[in-house]
Amino acid sequence: MNIAEKEKALVRLGEYLAGNSPEWEEVKERAYRANGWFIPAFIDNALENICQYFLEPAALQQWLAAYPAAANERTPRKVGIVSAGNIPLVGFHDWLCGFISGHQVKLKLSSKDDILLKHILRKMEEWYPAIAGQTEIQDTLKDCQAYIATGSNNSARYFNYYFAKYPHIIRHNRTSAAILTGHETPQELEALADDVMLYFGLGCRNVTKVFVPEGYNFQPLLDALNKYEYLMDYHKYKNNFDYQLALLLLNNHPYITNGSILLHDAQSLFSPLSVLHYGFYNDQQSLAAELGQDEVLQCLVGKDYTPFGQAQQPSLSDYADGVDTMAFLLEL
Repeated sequence: MNIAEKEKALVRLGEYLAGNSPEWEEVKERAYRANGWFIPAFIDNALENICQYFLEPAALQQWLAAYPAAANERTPRKVGIVSAGNIPLVGFHDWLCGFISGHQVKLKLSSKDDILLKHILRKMEEWYPAIAGQTEIQDTLKDCQAYIATGSNNSARYFNYYFAKYPHIIRHNRTSAAILTGHETPQELEALADDVMLYFGLGCRNVTKVFVPEGYNFQPLLDALNKYEYLMDYHKYKNNFDYQLALLLLNNHPYITNGSILLHDAQSLFSPLSVLHYGFYNDQQSLAAELGQDEVLQCLVGKDYTPFGQAQQPSLSDYADGVDTMAFLLEL
């Protein structure tokens, strides 16, 4: 398939993912049954973002315009991709880049997210037999000529060891933060609640810490976070909330809560599930400059940064860890 045919194939895929055919609905239900963190609302949210920001014709055309080399013929390389499983279809962007670049993708899916993308690949091969075999799902990745791997800091050490002699992109733990001024509107705080709570806060683009000025009134933020109080109906989330609350009580640590999330004053940018860390600042510009140098920060949310509510709406050019995956693949 040439680049124009691949673009049309991806647009067709977007139309399928946005639909509600019985077959696709059954696949989404199986994904939820296999992983209790992938509740239907969050699967649908991930799909909506993929369709709108990755597979919409104008978005694809604008993105591809930055990579004229994508239309050139090249010798396909075997590229191993290790996907994470923290949020639904988190590895879709890596696969899309591999598909567009024309390489032979060897895909290792997380056991937590191995249903949705498998079905998508089968559907694409059903529609376009010419691409059959371009992507193979494997349990172990061997004999590849380049690697893209996403995981924890611990797994990244192993990836660096095993893949060191090959061209590679190795991704580590990342998270996101927000800077509040105290003058946010209720609508902005409600949008921030999406940044914090979507996917139970398990994504690297989820806000896990907010920075607020001295004397900040937390009540409007707590009210906005009530939007997701229904997550307490899911035992996986409630068990984490109860456990983290018990830890705070046992250690006599102060906290603030609305009954469905715990706000805790802590230095770390990373917070446990069901907890949102906060910290105080005196100078916003100095804080932003300091955070801009922090390698663990994936996204900074605020009035002068990534807009509230858009942390989990990355575009095709918002690459994980800031490393241009497409450029990497085209240069192999």
